[in-house]
Amino acid sequence: MTSSVASLDGVLLVDKAEGMTSHDVVALVRRQLGIKKVGHCGTLDPIATGLLLITIGRGTKVQDLLMSEDKEYVGTLTLGATTTTQDREGEIIETKPVPQLTEQEIRAAFDKFRGDFYQTPPMVSAKKHGGVPLYKLARQGKVVEREPRFVHVYRYSIDKIVLPDVGFSVLCSKGFYVRTYAHEIGEALGCGAHLKSLRRTKSGRFDVRDAIGVEQIKKSPREQIASKILSLPQVSRMRGA
Repeated sequence: MTSSVASLDGVLLVDKAEGMTSHDVVALVRRQLGIKKVGHCGTLDPIATGLLLITIGRGTKVQDLLMSEDKEYVGTLTLGATTTTQDREGEIIETKPVPQLTEQEIRAAFDKFRGDFYQTPPMVSAKKHGGVPLYKLARQGKVVEREPRFVHVYRYSIDKIVLPDVGFSVLCSKGFYVRTYAHEIGEALGCGAHLKSLRRTKSGRFDVRDAIGVEQIKKSPREQIASKILSLPQVSRMRGA
C-alpha cells in the first residue's frame, strides 16, 4: 500500500459505522486527509454498517467501474411488520401475527428471489427521479412510479432463525436493495417483514476485513490513513485477479 501523502490517488476501504450516512464518511475522509476530491461507491443507509469504498483523487475516475461490481451482505429481517422505508427506521404500516414457520417454509420464500428477477426501488432510496433523489420526494409525502430494475441473486444462506427474526447472507448484483428483498420475502411468507440490520461484507474483490474503521480514521494522523489507500495499479490488479 502506498505511504506517499503527496499522491493521494486510489481507494480507501472503510468500515462504516451505524448511524452515519455515506456522505458523512466522505466528509470525514476529506477533512482528515485535507483533500477535496473524495467520493464513494454504493450508498449505505445509516442503519447499515460495513464496507464502503471511498475514492480519492484520480481514484474518483474508476468510481463507476467499482460500483458495477457484485456485493455481499449479512442481515437480519424481522417478520410480522411492514414499514414505510422497508427497514426499522420507518413507521410501521401494518402488523400481522407471525406463524410458527419451519425452516423449509422460510427457505421456500427466499428461493423465490434467487437468480434473475425484477425489483422496484423503494421510495426511500438515493435513486433519482427527474434529477431528484427519491428519498427527498418521499420526505415531501410524494410517491412516484419507479421503473423495476433487473437484479440477480447469486446465492443466499439462512444463518439463524429466532422468530420473528431471520438472519441471512446474500451475494447480489449492483443496484440491489436488501430492504426491498426483506420486504418481499415477508410478503411471500404472508406476514410482512422489514430489514432490522445490514452489513456489507464484500464489494467485488474487496473485503471489509481489510477496511479501516471510522474511529481509527478520526484518531489517526494523515500519514497513517494515507498508508491504507490502495493505489490505482493495486485496485486494477485486484479487479482483474
